[in-house]
Amino acid sequence: MAPRKRRQQRGEAARLTDVLIGEGFSRAQVADILGRNSSIVSRFFTRGPGQGKAYTEALTMVVQEVQAGGPRDVASLKALAGQYVKPRTTKEGKRVRVRRRDVVRAEKTVTVDHERRKVWTSSRAVAGKQHIASGASRLRPVVEEAAANGGKIGFTARCRKRDFIHDAGLLADSPGVRRNVVQRRDGTEERAYGDNVGGPGSGEEGFDAREFKTWVDAAGGDVTAAVRTWLVENGRIHPDAVITHLEIRAWMPREH
Repeated sequence: MAPRKRRQQRGEAARLTDVLIGEGFSRAQVADILGRNSSIVSRFFTRGPGQGKAYTEALTMVVQEVQAGGPRDVASLKALAGQYVKPRTTKEGKRVRVRRRDVVRAEKTVTVDHERRKVWTSSRAVAGKQHIASGASRLRPVVEEAAANGGKIGFTARCRKRDFIHDAGLLADSPGVRRNVVQRRDGTEERAYGDNVGGPGSGEEGFDAREFKTWVDAAGGDVTAAVRTWLVENGRIHPDAVITHLEIRAWMPREH
């Protein structure tokens, strides 16, 4: 009789991920929330109970937020998790630079008229200085797909600190959004924006993707130009400000 295979033990990171999957999130979305790629999350389940310890605290906070009825969109949960994800380090204790995927897209499987099909749930794309200079073509498909599906859009813009009109963290700059401002050593800051109507603590509710697409169309398809116009016209940055990095996030509202 062949020996029975020993069942692989799972750690706390895998257990918490299972909780989020039970709440309707996919592994790809959990990875996006943690700011990592899907292969990292897969290792929670395949490489023993020691995997994912660096992400356990972040996953715990995300699970608590979801189970408490808080915001469920990936962007808000990602901002929350980012405060607790411990950076990877080398044997010498130096921080490891982790390259993120430039484009991430998530789907879920639903049943429509007794037929199983995959539907879009969220996507994200990022563009650095060089890609922005060449038109940042990877950003527009995210906007177009969100608009086609009636989704929401939020974005994070990186500029020099002096280019922003308001001080970091003020409600006047980003009302309702978890004001997770990232300050860089080169004197720039990353700030997140969405069309919030629920007030402080409501999470990133997002711009209507169809309306956002009209801004992009008016800018000749240039997403960065559309975002910059919005930031200038709404008193967030100075007219001569330059966006050096841009992240576009899109998701399907919870009621869908």
